[in-house]
Amino acid sequence: MRAPRISNIPIFFVSLLVSPLMVNGQNADAAEGELEPNVAWHDVTTWDIEGREWIDEERYSWFDRFPKRAEATTTARVWELSRSTVGMLVRFSTDSDEIMLDYALTKSGFNGINTSPIGHSGFDMYARGENGEWRWVESAGPKEQAGQLTIAWGLAPGEREYALYLPSFNGLAALSIGVTEGAKFQPLPPRRMRPIVFYGTSINHGASASRGGMVHTAILGRWFDRPVVNLGFNGNGRMDAAVGELMGDIDAAVYVIDCLPNMKAADVLEKCVPLVKQLRAAQPAVPIVLVEDRRNTNAWILPERSAHHDANHAALRECYAELRAAGFRDLYYIEGDNLLGNDGEGTADGSHPSDLGFWRQAKVMEPILRQALIGR
Repeated sequence: MRAPRISNIPIFFVSLLVSPLMVNGQNADAAEGELEPNVAWHDVTTWDIEGREWIDEERYSWFDRFPKRAEATTTARVWELSRSTVGMLVRFSTDSDEIMLDYALTKSGFNGINTSPIGHSGFDMYARGENGEWRWVESAGPKEQAGQLTIAWGLAPGEREYALYLPSFNGLAALSIGVTEGAKFQPLPPRRMRPIVFYGTSINHGASASRGGMVHTAILGRWFDRPVVNLGFNGNGRMDAAVGELMGDIDAAVYVIDCLPNMKAADVLEKCVPLVKQLRAAQPAVPIVLVEDRRNTNAWILPERSAHHDANHAALRECYAELRAAGFRDLYYIEGDNLLGNDGEGTADGSHPSDLGFWRQAKVMEPILRQALIGR
């Protein structure tokens, strides 16, 4: 099996041409013929995937995050963004020494602000290690809108469980998993556990992780070994009642509301308490976590930006205090100042986390979520 074709190599990689090329961490030829014919393909829509709720409702695309009816209630931008597959996870087991993908993306653009083709439109794969922990295997970015690629080859013998994260900022029209003909393959349906539901901004949406598995929502999903529903909307996580109504349909393990990076203090004061009341009315037993916005890493030298964070944090604390005084329980609070660390090295652009920033954010959130998840 030869590696995926390489094309349009960026100028800053030209120096690599003097040595064997590396694709997804493995040596590869620069060109590829067709994938070998002895591949058994398995359509993931035949066994369902994690991170995809409203499974019995009509959708425009099987892979959309929201059902079709949400188009009439959400803003046009939220609806458009909801058609990406961020947070969705395909689980299967196989003993194949190669794993292939036959995919069709809904958009032809593979890059975004501070995101590579892998981080924007790529696939990211993990497997269970010997001790049951999730370990990274390979990732792959698209070279074309639809095609076939080998995401991993030369895999060690043995049957194991795999988890494949789908694109963060692109949608899918179709996806099949390919294994060597004759290899064992077992589709693994979504785990029968309540999911952690995250509602937030471009940060929840995956900017600027290098790959899908490095978003804090995915990291926490692996640490807790629990399904995740990612309702991150780039630039549009604003505590909208329409999104809250949809969230209320989900029997969640916990709701995590992390919208402040897209809001001002006045918006927080207007929307936070009604959203919490809306969710609690729909799902009385589900704990709710309120998250302050991360502080931009250059806010220390930008007084206006620092004052914006101060006001946002004060507004959320006021809402939290009001809700607690009104008798709301199972309500948790995560402060934002240390979400990305305190050394200024946790972002790609001062705002959006790098992989380091996402890992740090997950570390801050983990103990609060662990407490909220007791009994869930």
